[in-house]
Amino acid sequence: MSDFESSSHSRREFFKAAGGSALALAALGGIGISPALAAEMATGRSEKPLKAAFSNAGLQASWCAQGKAAAEHWGKLFNVEVTWFDGQLDATKQRAAIDNMASQDWDFVAIQAFGIGTLTAPVQQMIDKGIPVIDLDTLIAPLDTINVHTFLAPDNEFMGSSMTQALVTAMGGKGTMVMTQGALGHTGAQGRAKGFESVVSQYPDIEVLDTQPADWDVSKVARIWDTLLTKYPVINGAFFHNDDMALAAAEVMKRRNRTETLIGGVDAMPPAIEAVLEGRMLGTVRNPSCRIHGGAIVAGVAAVNGGEKTGEGIPKSIVTDGPVVTKANGEGMLWMQKHYLI
Repeated sequence: MSDFESSSHSRREFFKAAGGSALALAALGGIGISPALAAEMATGRSEKPLKAAFSNAGLQASWCAQGKAAAEHWGKLFNVEVTWFDGQLDATKQRAAIDNMASQDWDFVAIQAFGIGTLTAPVQQMIDKGIPVIDLDTLIAPLDTINVHTFLAPDNEFMGSSMTQALVTAMGGKGTMVMTQGALGHTGAQGRAKGFESVVSQYPDIEVLDTQPADWDVSKVARIWDTLLTKYPVINGAFFHNDDMALAAAEVMKRRNRTETLIGGVDAMPPAIEAVLEGRMLGTVRNPSCRIHGGAIVAGVAAVNGGEKTGEGIPKSIVTDGPVVTKANGEGMLWMQKHYLI
């Protein structure tokens, strides 16, 4: 065996021994941190199998489906068995699923609520049992009213304002706009709407035609946009609270031969990135589903095996932002998502 092969073999054995932290160790090594120090810094693979329960708003949404895949990927790396409770984009159905979750025992759980305040009782039941509960993307309840382990979420106002600003700039600061919202009870959607409004309020020559919620439902989006395109002869810009809705509306525009509308989304899912690269969307902004769901695995393992507690090793709230995605950085973003890194 050559020196190079021997060295490579040793590195592979080191990372194999490091288990689930191999990616983290590699990343740290790439910025000049020694493997030994990186091993001390990184959360390692659990020696014993852990059981975790996850739920997000609904696997019909591509962001949620990607989050499930990311949680399962990182779960395998960290020796965590992930059981899924689908929210089905319905507050009542998710509540039934979380009631079921709360009746069982878990090492830790991670939940994205379809709407704020809809899951408080069963989540509190799990917290009272000593189960670390990790809040994902949208508030289960205000953080000062419920003792979740941590809250992993993007800055939704930033996402709303940055994508809206990109649209407004491309429109030359004037024209007509539509915002198609997600579920009104979703705190992420509330932040995105606030970001939108903070930008358009600065431009008196922009007229906002419609701000209806479509509840993340692509069928509802199609109905709404069929009506809007009939009612308004010109819509210069459209901001959608997620990419699934943006692409569904784009299909309606295509069928109606409406080509004037600049489209911006949120989530930067692969189909939307492809649309940006091809010029069918102006842009999108990354809500890092992989970082949020994978981060919940790391946080859960660190809580169970490392003894991390809220405010003592992990903050109550963690911002997990991603960039605005354009033609310039789209290819890199696709690669990062392929490997569940953002």
